[in-house]
Amino acid sequence: MITIKEDSLTTAEYLAIRQQVGWKRLKEEQAEKALKNSLYVVAAYKEDMLVGMGRIVGDGAVICYVQDLIVVPESQGNGIGSIILSKLTKYVEELRENGSEMMFCLMCAKGREAFYEKHQFIARPTSQLGPGMIQYLKDE
Repeated sequence: MITIKEDSLTTAEYLAIRQQVGWKRLKEEQAEKALKNSLYVVAAYKEDMLVGMGRIVGDGAVICYVQDLIVVPESQGNGIGSIILSKLTKYVEELRENGSEMMFCLMCAKGREAFYEKHQFIARPTSQLGPGMIQYLKDE
């Protein structure tokens, strides 16, 4: 059984789950600040073991982003990512003002496009939208 916890993920758990999927290592202070500044954080546990997480960042009015949607490899394919994404989407939908439109965006890992398309996200570029872009700011 999967248990969902909201806004309680620890910095140590966040760093550990990122490491389990081979994502870039963060400094502890950086991870702590990222969690603190998130609008919403969801963590999925199976028998008290963290198996997935996701968070929302953004301004809560015009744009929100799915950030760090992670499911540990041995738990992938069991619907945990869909559960987490559902919780994140519901949270953002509740933020949206009636009669308004809010951009709900993400940058997915290569090869994960089909998962997000299944959840009504649109891959870019399209005829109206250019490609997503990124810049990494770091010490040389």
